[in-house]
Amino acid sequence: MAVEPTIPPQPAEPVKAGATRKATAAKPAAPKARAAAGTVKADAKKVTRQATATVRQEAGNLKRKASDKAHALADQGKAAATERLDGFSRLIDDAATQVDDRLGAQYGDYARSAADAVAGLASTLRGKEVDDLVADARAFVKKSPVIAVGAAAAVGFVLARLVKAGLDAADRAADGREDRA
Repeated sequence: MAVEPTIPPQPAEPVKAGATRKATAAKPAAPKARAAAGTVKADAKKVTRQATATVRQEAGNLKRKASDKAHALADQGKAAATERLDGFSRLIDDAATQVDDRLGAQYGDYARSAADAVAGLASTLRGKEVDDLVADARAFVKKSPVIAVGAAAAVGFVLARLVKAGLDAADRAADGREDRA
C-alpha cells in the first residue's frame, strides 16, 4: 500500500497592524454612505413625484383640449346636419305639389307630413346642445339596444357604399385622365 504524503498545517500569518487601521477607518464611512444613499433616494422620489404631477397635469390639459375640439366639431356637424335637413324638408315640400298633380292630394299630404317631420327633426337638433343629444342617444341605446345596433349597422352599410362609390368614381376619373395623357 502506498502512503500518501500529508502536508503539515501551516501557521496562520500574523495580522498586520495597517490592516486593522484600514478596517477601523472604514467603519465611520458607512453611516455617511448610508446617509448619502438616503438623500439620493429621497431626491429621486421627489423628482419622480414632480414628474408624475407634471405628466398628469399635461394629460389633463390635452384631454380638455381634445374635448373642446370634439365639441366644436360636433357643433359644426350639428349645424351642417340641421341645414341639410332644412333643405331636404323644403325639397320634399316642393315635391308635394308635383305628387298632388300626379298621384292625388292624399299622397301629396303624405309628402307634406314627411316634410314637416324632417323640419321638426331639424328644429329639435337646432334647439339642443351636443351633450343633450349624446345623453338622448345613450338613453335610446339603453332603452332599445336591438334597434340601436340595427340602425348602426344600416348607417355603416350606407356609409360603406357611399365611400366605395366615391372611390370607384375617383378611380374612373383617374383612369380617364391617364388615358388622355
